[in-house]
Amino acid sequence: MKTAEIMSRDVVSIGPDDTVREAIRLMLEHRISGLPVVDAAGKLVGILSEGDLMRRGETGTERQRRPWIEFLLGPGRLAEDYVKTHGRRIAAIMTPDVVSIGPDTPVEEAVGLMERRRIKRLPVLDGDRLVGILSRADLMAAVGRILDGEAAPPSGDEAIRARVLAELERAGGWAPRSGVTVTVTDGVAALDGVIFDEKERAALRVAAENVPGVKHVEDRLVWVEPVSGTVLEPSPAEPRSDRKPPP
Repeated sequence: MKTAEIMSRDVVSIGPDDTVREAIRLMLEHRISGLPVVDAAGKLVGILSEGDLMRRGETGTERQRRPWIEFLLGPGRLAEDYVKTHGRRIAAIMTPDVVSIGPDTPVEEAVGLMERRRIKRLPVLDGDRLVGILSRADLMAAVGRILDGEAAPPSGDEAIRARVLAELERAGGWAPRSGVTVTVTDGVAALDGVIFDEKERAALRVAAENVPGVKHVEDRLVWVEPVSGTVLEPSPAEPRSDRKPPP
């Protein structure tokens, strides 16, 4: 999936010479937590987020440092802090070093970038032109659309069983390839066999219950401790069966 498929295209932006008051009005009116900053030529020059407005002179939340720390920082850093907490123009308080992506950037790559940089939104640039923004809300909306558009349940228990097995095949290294069997009767998926890590129990149940057509999951798995061979019962926090959540 590419960023262009899920990004927001109607981007609310602000100019570097606009005021903090105008930025706050836009953010509250549109219920957003950040604004790209675009100059008169349409070039992205920064980004303003809620974090840039947390410490402000108006609310008395400027960072208070001990005198010896102020001495080590020097007047330049202190002056910079003053500008950030008292500046009234966007150019004075915005973050100028913007992390951006392109419309063809894979969503997986964009998410990794957001996690590494601990940011909530990524401007999307086509050359120098701002064409969209990808936020955490856009990612949630994409998940919702995919869930809403899921295919109709397959017809018949054998087809449902095949879907469950296919999901386990796609799941990766945690999914047992042997020792666990799946049977489906009247939409009830039964899981039988041996697991060697209790965490596999919940993952197997999720894989089964998420398949369209599964009405209920019967967990008959036995957990064997791999070192001693001791058979362990599931903890009370992990019930042996679980009903599929409503759509």
